[in-house]
Amino acid sequence: MAVTTCLTKMQEKKLQSCFGGKRFTLLYKASVHDFSGYNVYQRCNNQGPTVMVIYSGHDIFGAYIKDSYQEYGDRVPIVLFAFQKNEISECKIGAYSPSTFLCLYKEDNCSEFLLNLDGKKVTMKSDTIEKLQLKVQVSNERHQKHQKDQIISVKECEVFRCEDLLDKRNMEEITQLHKSLLFDIKSYRPYRDLVRQIQILLLGPTGAGKSSFFNSVKSVFRGHVTHQALVGSDAAGVSDKYRVYSIKDAGHNNSLPFILCDSMGLGEEDKGPCMDDIVYILKGHISDRYQFNSMKPITPGHSNYIENPLLKDRIHCAVFVFNINSVEHLSYEMMAKIKKIRRELIKCGIIHVVLLTHVDSLDLITKGDFIDIYRCTPVKCKLEMVHRELGFALSDILVVSNYTSEWELEPVKDLLILSALRQMLWAADDFLEDLPPEKTEKKK
Repeated sequence: MAVTTCLTKMQEKKLQSCFGGKRFTLLYKASVHDFSGYNVYQRCNNQGPTVMVIYSGHDIFGAYIKDSYQEYGDRVPIVLFAFQKNEISECKIGAYSPSTFLCLYKEDNCSEFLLNLDGKKVTMKSDTIEKLQLKVQVSNERHQKHQKDQIISVKECEVFRCEDLLDKRNMEEITQLHKSLLFDIKSYRPYRDLVRQIQILLLGPTGAGKSSFFNSVKSVFRGHVTHQALVGSDAAGVSDKYRVYSIKDAGHNNSLPFILCDSMGLGEEDKGPCMDDIVYILKGHISDRYQFNSMKPITPGHSNYIENPLLKDRIHCAVFVFNINSVEHLSYEMMAKIKKIRRELIKCGIIHVVLLTHVDSLDLITKGDFIDIYRCTPVKCKLEMVHRELGFALSDILVVSNYTSEWELEPVKDLLILSALRQMLWAADDFLEDLPPEKTEKKK
């Protein structure tokens, strides 16, 4: 019969996330392998980093042993932790040997953490317990040698091997998929070559991540993190101009087959771009660097007004960008504005999708989850909420983690960005394919 952990799925996920995204393998369980420090050492030495979980009544705490140990005397750094209501508290206590923290010889009264499994007890300093915010039931043992020591009874103990979720095999698969996505997008050609470049319009509230998404896409294709578009999250935002960004392939310096169009952040009531300006953009009447005026739309004769736009000037796909953490808190006015824009998009026949940013900031989501992000429960809940509240099909809701503070590219983040971009190009193809013949006569 398989040995299973006492942790709930949620607790296990929180613990994995707490220590940088790990996969757990259960090595030892006291109720199965006996309450014995020697048995822990025999089963867990030379296994790499390990997590020890201790159950004491309703309290769950333990130790993250950051390095592998082979000999009794090998000193390894230890971080203590404890489950709180909504988080995990931590306390670094320095480096100790297994002979010390597992009490293999005799108890060391100078240590901050001693696990005596044979005696089914843990000895900890009072100030350490306070740092961990533990509310444990202390045993009634009378023979405490130091007044500042607290003895806690142990009901169960488990030890897990910790491995990176993105191991060598996973990274090889990610690298192959990364190359495949890059090739697909670089070699992409719009439907029937009706235009040379697809124009993708980014719409959404201020601070949602529109400019950051452009920066992230450019970073992937340039091979290093870039910040061409200014990014801001204050109420006024930064993007008060309509910007049209073409991106070049770093390898051949050729323009890629898409253009990202960044707009002023949508606002409530009379804030943000005028509805008329949005319609003009959709139909191709507004050129790059147009200065938005919330109170007055563009008019014919303006230097940025295109009198007779061609198909290449039009928007071929629209993307509503939302911060995944705040999308459920959109105001009634914002929801109404989004629905109004959607009606205009439908009139123009433009396919539109949703892009949820900051997926990496969701509770219990690690980079290891990016490989199969749409199966993760927290993400599925967000997608279902957007589907329910805004009416978008689940298949039209995409998620990404933008480059906002990183200095180096991460292939696993690139996968989400490239996958989302590919979906947008496919949506644009649907728009072009659905155009009546008379609309496709003027090309490029």
